[in-house]
Amino acid sequence: MHGEYKVPGGKLVVVDLDQVDGRIANFRLAGDFFLEPDDALPLINAAIEGLPVESDATTIAAAVKAALPEGAQLLGFSPEAVAVAVRRSLAKATGWRDYDWQVIHSKAVPPVEQMALDEVLAIEVGEGRRQPTMRIWEWESPAVVIGSFQSLKNEVDLENAEKYGFDVVRRISGGGAMFMEAGSVITYSIYVPAALVSGMTFADSYAFLDEWVIIALKSLGIDAHYAPLNDITSPTGKIGGAAQKRLGNGAVVHHVTMSYDMDGEKMVEVLRIGREKMSDKGTKSAAKRVDPLRSQTGLSRAEIIDKMIATFTGLYGATPGDITDDEYAKAEELVRTKFSTPEWIARVP
Repeated sequence: MHGEYKVPGGKLVVVDLDQVDGRIANFRLAGDFFLEPDDALPLINAAIEGLPVESDATTIAAAVKAALPEGAQLLGFSPEAVAVAVRRSLAKATGWRDYDWQVIHSKAVPPVEQMALDEVLAIEVGEGRRQPTMRIWEWESPAVVIGSFQSLKNEVDLENAEKYGFDVVRRISGGGAMFMEAGSVITYSIYVPAALVSGMTFADSYAFLDEWVIIALKSLGIDAHYAPLNDITSPTGKIGGAAQKRLGNGAVVHHVTMSYDMDGEKMVEVLRIGREKMSDKGTKSAAKRVDPLRSQTGLSRAEIIDKMIATFTGLYGATPGDITDDEYAKAEELVRTKFSTPEWIARVP
């Protein structure tokens, strides 16, 4: 059995193993990481050899740590990364290049239809009717997108939202509220079979699914990195946030919104951002929490999107595509029956 795990911002960890009588056998660790001293490698192999195949990542990482000699240096990887690679091997996880990816940069549609398209496209991938897909969204009108479990009245100043013409919609994933205006954000979704993130914790999968965009941002001169659980950030401030939903049909939808040119003052009028959340972020002003991409690159939004698509395509071999008429029709039906209904929008009042 073979498993691979590319550490976000680090190196590739590769494992090969067999299962014999419910235990790991013939275990071999490899990769482009750095490890000192040399004899630490056979010690790691020996530590994992014979572990029960049902061992969780915490148990595997602990075995690796216990086997390392004092002063050992692991550069570009960690005991936890080895554990993820082992679990991915045992779960028969797939890799990015195992799929024929499609990239969609679709037309602008109403915010409520964007919510429905996210569910429809994820279902289509899970059912095998669509290739795994990365989609760049376009916004037709301003919106506040709240997480699946957020309180409507606690998160949004509905009077100010109406004053500024913001629709309020609810997405299928958890996480926090997002402030959207046409031309001010870059939003993308990834729809993929769950096998791509098999063997990973939710925390691992967030950084794993967004590594390509970190690479794209770094190529634009932004010192971007991932801040657990779900923030893309830089030394000068937060760039964006991610959210994720795993569907019962075996699909994952992972979406990210990054600020390009945020109107921070308007944002704090429309969103109710509490003091506790602000103190947790280490800032006093919500308007300063998000560092727009324009200020860090000097590039147009279209140029940044072009770089993102080129990076994703170069890494994973994607081809251009589009949303089908049938998928739009299914989304319109979901808008009618779910996403535009008071029962959904105010599911948590």
